[in-house]
Amino acid sequence: MKYRTIGTDPHHRREVSVLALGAMLFGSLTDEQTSFAVLDRYVEAGGNFIDTSDNYAFWTDGSQGGHSEELLGRWRRSRGIGDEVVIATKLGARPLAPGTSYTDNPEGLSAKVIRESAERSREQLGVQKLDLLYAHIDDHRVPLQETVEGFAALVAEGTVGLLGVSNQAIWRVERARALAAAAGLPGYEVLQYQHSHLRPRFDMPSDLFPDGSLGHAGAELLGYLRSESVLTLVAYSPLLGGAYGRADKPLPPDYDHPGTPARLAVLREVARETGASVNQVVLAWQMGAELPVVPLAGASSVAQLEENLAAVDLELSAEQRARLDAAH
Repeated sequence: MKYRTIGTDPHHRREVSVLALGAMLFGSLTDEQTSFAVLDRYVEAGGNFIDTSDNYAFWTDGSQGGHSEELLGRWRRSRGIGDEVVIATKLGARPLAPGTSYTDNPEGLSAKVIRESAERSREQLGVQKLDLLYAHIDDHRVPLQETVEGFAALVAEGTVGLLGVSNQAIWRVERARALAAAAGLPGYEVLQYQHSHLRPRFDMPSDLFPDGSLGHAGAELLGYLRSESVLTLVAYSPLLGGAYGRADKPLPPDYDHPGTPARLAVLREVARETGASVNQVVLAWQMGAELPVVPLAGASSVAQLEENLAAVDLELSAEQRARLDAAH
């Protein structure tokens, strides 16, 4: 395994594996035995960066979520896992009632919710301190200053280490970080956005993003990352839910545009040249990027995890990387 540092404060920064493990479906669609086997193998291979959320996976049974955090808590206790494994979780998008969603009834980002939700996550995970806590989605109903101060208060108390943000407009991220800096408070240092080798359309509206996607890492976010050396991008869904390698998994609709075939062709060329799978090329391209990117990939079997782990040692040549970067 290889590692990189996230965060800047010497009291909270962590060395994390360059490949993060997504636990979104653990305890729901992925049963406990399989989830434990994947987690055990990941840690055995040197992995130490696991991602979850307080709302995972509410959509599988119409609940409010909590399945993933609860399973990770049971796994930690059964294996005697301590703070050597960094567990990141998120709040803000948990439905306030069963049968609702984050689009119509989210918990939000008030100071009260931040405190109560973080405490619930700590209890479910069985930890004294949340290593990394994200704002999962934005909340325009609450003054941004309140959200910034709500997160910072938990860091000051020692129950949260690093702060992160996901699925928000970059101008909102920068405004929150500026408010924090002006007040001498800790701000967001880890950005979690959807990012893969294929480039999506950004103009397709959804229930959460009526004006087009704010959840993908586009030119604005990557430029921001390039200019702010303290930031790290955690790239979720780097493998597009298996669409790169499975005929039964079509590409999501936002990747159906004229630029996709050329980038797919280069991916397949490099896969043939290296003897690797397309999935492994995508992960290796991210892990070895000039910008600090940590791919976050889920796995519903040990075999899937093994394929992903092999990408850690896949070295792409400068020429191959240049082709992958330039394809359009």
